[in-house]
Amino acid sequence: MHCRHENPVVYELELSGDLLRLNDCVGGKITIEYLHQIECIHCGRKINKSFNQGYCYPCFSSLAQCDMCIMSPEKCHFHLGTCREPEWGLSHCMKPHIVYLSNTSGAKVGITRESQLPTRWIDQGALQALPILRVSKRYYSGLIEIAFKKHLSDRTNWRTMLKNEVEPVDLYRVFNSCWPAVASELDDEVTDDMEIIATEDGSQNFQYPALRYPNKIVSFNLDKTPKLEGQLDAIKGQYLILDNGVINIRKFAGYLVSITV
Repeated sequence: MHCRHENPVVYELELSGDLLRLNDCVGGKITIEYLHQIECIHCGRKINKSFNQGYCYPCFSSLAQCDMCIMSPEKCHFHLGTCREPEWGLSHCMKPHIVYLSNTSGAKVGITRESQLPTRWIDQGALQALPILRVSKRYYSGLIEIAFKKHLSDRTNWRTMLKNEVEPVDLYRVFNSCWPAVASELDDEVTDDMEIIATEDGSQNFQYPALRYPNKIVSFNLDKTPKLEGQLDAIKGQYLILDNGVINIRKFAGYLVSITV
């Protein structure tokens, strides 16, 4: 799903080159039917099973964007000359990255390319987000995140996020309370590179298109339930929230589906 930061967030679903504005569908019936065909989102080959949210196994095994260091940036091995795709690494990992705090199901730390803001926060279903540090490459942001994780979570409780049971947090205050301890654990190579960008009024807030949020979470899986029908009650993160269950759209990237609204 494509998203745009407005009030509320605007969602569009790309289907065979066309864009369906999902905000207009909230409150109406929606039917999603899996047509039992999957195509790799990178090479387009037809596959029986996808890996890493949409890739065939050869692409999953060979692409830099599917390597372990994408999930664990502190394991970057570009400097060792073993990057799967050095040109991709230069264009994606050797670019300015932001370390941020967000409030998804409580305060958490995260990282992303600067060019991915605020999309990254919306994809996580954040209610608030505060950029705190800028560094020149992904590797450094990973090292900083590791230091923060000793004091803050880097995970979202997705059920709490989808129920919208989230209280506001003063993210700037959270940053100030953690930063002295975090800074003491970073070496000079990292601290010489980074720039502190956190400000007291720098937090962004997000609202999502919703009639209501669920009290109980039932998760749909297209492999097990190929046809879903229900009223679209809300959209948050990468989830469609129906009155009878939720579905993570990104999880099923590459699946051929029919959607009726």
